[in-house]
Amino acid sequence: MRLGGDLGRLIDAVWTERVDFARLEALVPEDYASHWQETLKFLKIITEFWPAILADSGETDPAQRRNLVLETQARLWQAQPPQGPVIAAGSTGSIAATTDLLNVIARLPQGAVVLPGLDQSSDEETWQAIRADESHPQHGLAHLIDLLGVERGAVAAWTDAPEPRGVRAGLIAEAMRPAATTEGWRELDGIDGSALDGLMRIDAATAEEEATVIALLMRHALETPEKRAALITPDRNLARRVAMALARWGIEVNDSAGRPLAHTAAGTYLRMTAELAASRVHPLALLALAKHPLAAGARDSSDFRGAARALERLVLRGPRPAEGFEGVLAALEATERFDSDRQKAFLTDWLTGLQRLAAPFLEAMRGEADRGQAPLGDLLRTHIAFCEALAADDEEDGPGRLWRQDDGEEAAAFVHDLLEAADGFPPMPTKDYPALLDALMSARPVRPRFGMHPRLFILGPMEARLQHLDLTILGGLNEGTWPPDAAADPWMSRPMRRDFGLPSPERLIGLSAHDFAHACGAPEVVLTRAERVEGTPTVPSRWLLRLETVLRALGLDGRIDAAGDCWLAWARRIDEPEAVRPVAPPEPRPPVAARPRKLSVTQVETWMRDPYAVYARHVLRLSRLDPIAADPGAADRGQFIHAALDAFVREYPDALPPDALPRLIELGRESFGTLLHSHPDVWAFWWPRFQRVAEWFVSVERERRRAVRPLATEVSGQLELHGPAGPFLLTAKADRIDRSPDGLVLIDYKTGTPPSTREIELGFAPQLPLEAAIAAAGGFSGIDAAPVAELSFWRLAGGDPAGEEKPVKGDPADLATAARIGLEDLIRHFDAESTPYRSCPRPAMAPRYTDYAHLARVQEWSAGGGEGE
Repeated sequence: MRLGGDLGRLIDAVWTERVDFARLEALVPEDYASHWQETLKFLKIITEFWPAILADSGETDPAQRRNLVLETQARLWQAQPPQGPVIAAGSTGSIAATTDLLNVIARLPQGAVVLPGLDQSSDEETWQAIRADESHPQHGLAHLIDLLGVERGAVAAWTDAPEPRGVRAGLIAEAMRPAATTEGWRELDGIDGSALDGLMRIDAATAEEEATVIALLMRHALETPEKRAALITPDRNLARRVAMALARWGIEVNDSAGRPLAHTAAGTYLRMTAELAASRVHPLALLALAKHPLAAGARDSSDFRGAARALERLVLRGPRPAEGFEGVLAALEATERFDSDRQKAFLTDWLTGLQRLAAPFLEAMRGEADRGQAPLGDLLRTHIAFCEALAADDEEDGPGRLWRQDDGEEAAAFVHDLLEAADGFPPMPTKDYPALLDALMSARPVRPRFGMHPRLFILGPMEARLQHLDLTILGGLNEGTWPPDAAADPWMSRPMRRDFGLPSPERLIGLSAHDFAHACGAPEVVLTRAERVEGTPTVPSRWLLRLETVLRALGLDGRIDAAGDCWLAWARRIDEPEAVRPVAPPEPRPPVAARPRKLSVTQVETWMRDPYAVYARHVLRLSRLDPIAADPGAADRGQFIHAALDAFVREYPDALPPDALPRLIELGRESFGTLLHSHPDVWAFWWPRFQRVAEWFVSVERERRRAVRPLATEVSGQLELHGPAGPFLLTAKADRIDRSPDGLVLIDYKTGTPPSTREIELGFAPQLPLEAAIAAAGGFSGIDAAPVAELSFWRLAGGDPAGEEKPVKGDPADLATAARIGLEDLIRHFDAESTPYRSCPRPAMAPRYTDYAHLARVQEWSAGGGEGE
């Protein structure tokens, strides 16, 4: 679609320059690279097929029609010259047919052609250089007066009165001097400091800072009665930033370029409904649409969004349900986390109603015979029917809510135009339908009709020609923005364009330069740029660099920069607080009665490393929400491997069968489940690692079973301890407990990195020692009290090596005793209400990851200023 737009612009350029399409055949393909040769063959579409299409429909190209209108008007006035005044003002003659009309107007009895900003002060040598330099702002006017057959000196001035800003105009003209004559900068005269009156330059650090400075300048202009100010820029991102910055004072400014339909409420609604069907009801697409202000489903809109939030919390956070509404309904039926039976019934009814509304559109998106292709017209009609039905609320029908306001009216016109064009469109892949809509809507502007500010404006360079302003702010003066980079032509290279007779990209730069020079004529002019945009360093516009060079030659270097320092300072301070107080680490001290009296062995490790996490989870009862439609992560991988090994050991508690490895692989398939085929990364990365782990595991088990017998896997246990505030229950779930001739062996499977010996000795990894204490006390279900002979981590990485036994150094009994004493000390310590739950009190032993770092504002106080222990 975008290439089609470029092809249309090529056709327009051919008509604008009055080039014969037949000249394409005169281009010698052998003179160009092979891919351009293929392009020349393709361009037969506009020399052979496109004219036939136009002839069949009785239509013509827009640019050709414009030429015909201008040519006809010129012939009419030549045949019957009007006796009244006819004035053509502001044109640079960039269109050939317009130049012919200007030629006729100039020769009418009362005809007049007003040239915008013709330079009549340059010497003849410079003027000749301007004629040859397409990137010069005066090149277009020089070309125009040549075609009009008029000498530059014969053009009369608009007024005999001296131009009050003539000195500045001379400075800008000098800065724009053609490259062939820049040696004239060595001997500059006739320009003094008065040329800088009302001229200011501001170099902001970032685009956000530039927008804030511009907004301040425009807000300040309102302090002067009747003063009119405008930002002139081709950078639409900067324009949007400035409009948002002005909104802090309740000022709405009209951007002459408007907003792309795709970025409006109606446009995003159309796109989101299409993405819902194209994604087969992906949870993100479903929630984005359900929370859109236009979505109501014939209900109260607040109830509709409330249902979406409840569905998100209960079903859509975590692994993605199966595709389609059926999958979401099945997940809804399977969950048991409802607040009440009424909530379940309400959500089921809400989701079923949404499924019913979307059913025809979803069916159309499957394509004809489920081939994934469908006619554009069919897709669009069922799509709009779904949009209108979903937009209805309990008070108003869908069309009434959807097609109102400026964006709704423009969206309605867009849909009407697309329906008219869709009949000739071939069947398209339905998966591309949302992207097609987005591409088309992005080229369709929405402009507000009223309610904008009467004295502040945001204008493009061309629209600014038509305005008289007291303050102009020329924003975005960076190379690539103003002047813009020459757009790459996908259909013709530079030599091909030249040989065909199309203008070079330098002509567009010349027109842009003319707009820049013209905008510099206001009483007050501010030139702004950002040194970085989106984090990338920028290069100042060539016009700013030329102006710097001229001012340096005049001895006026730095004069226009200094005036902007105060605006930069104000922009940087506008959002600064009056005082910045250091943030101390949090030290919550809840009542002892609110403190936890039951923790698992893994949570005891968290208690040692990050007490604040225990406070947030067990006192505040806060837990992290899972991502929406979450992909499986490292924790899921560990659970799948644990589940497969657990099932294998339970199935074969004694000797292993001959087919042990195939059986473990099969149990692994069952454990991984549908993820093995629905997630390519699981199949490509996780599954090969599991196969290597399985091979290593079976090999180790065959050797171990000669002397060691598994007793239990995934077995729960507990141990009651005592503290000043009463009993404290320690719980655990051991991955595996074996019996050896010397006693019990406690094994912990690790798919990550096991803790170091130092961490275990210091009590920062107490899991296995505390499990040993529980086992020694007979706290594990079904296992009698017995001495512990070994503590071991089995590292199951699946790499090289695939697995590794890492026994814990030291006597297990001593480690268990030390861990129990340490835990009892910790309980006594936190049973005192004066003991705070600090966040990561020992940074060297902080956990690798915590869900509560943001809640504890760790990045603020750890950067300095806090006084934590």
